[in-house]
Amino acid sequence: MPEPRRFVLTGAPGAGKTTLLEALGRRGHVTVREAATDVIAERQARGCAEPWDEPDFIDAVTALQARRQVAAPAAPVHLYDRSPLCTLALAHYQGRPIGAALTAEVDRITRQRTYERTVFLVGPLGFIHHTAARRISYAESLAFARVHEQVYEAHGHHLVHVPVGTVAQRVALIESHVSRTRGR
Repeated sequence: MPEPRRFVLTGAPGAGKTTLLEALGRRGHVTVREAATDVIAERQARGCAEPWDEPDFIDAVTALQARRQVAAPAAPVHLYDRSPLCTLALAHYQGRPIGAALTAEVDRITRQRTYERTVFLVGPLGFIHHTAARRISYAESLAFARVHEQVYEAHGHHLVHVPVGTVAQRVALIESHVSRTRGR
């Protein structure tokens, strides 16, 4: 089977990316969960209140993203909740230096054109639902989303804006682009 076409959903924290991916999964699409949230949950379960402040956090997210890409089941299309470019945006947003692992992964996915040039920028809902992993304010989430936009555009991606709407409307928009987008 040829390499799958890998599409990314990105955007502000709390914009509904996970909800959209779950809905897409119920419609039969292969979806890949966000790595950062799972790294946070695992470390918080071990007693670390703010894992995103740990020096190896970016590397841990990068490594989990790479493992998930390889482990995704064979299918013509994969839909990802974030990518290594989102991790690069996180490093920029936090003012962290870009380490060797993230640099190598961004270089690899850029060189290999791992992800489709079409990236779905999920619009913010207008509020933030705080969780143990999401403690960002709404204003901060909008600034963080702008960093994502800048990073993806700087790496040659075309952003498709997914505006606020029902889950069904947002899923339909994503599916329509996926079905008509060919090649990387």
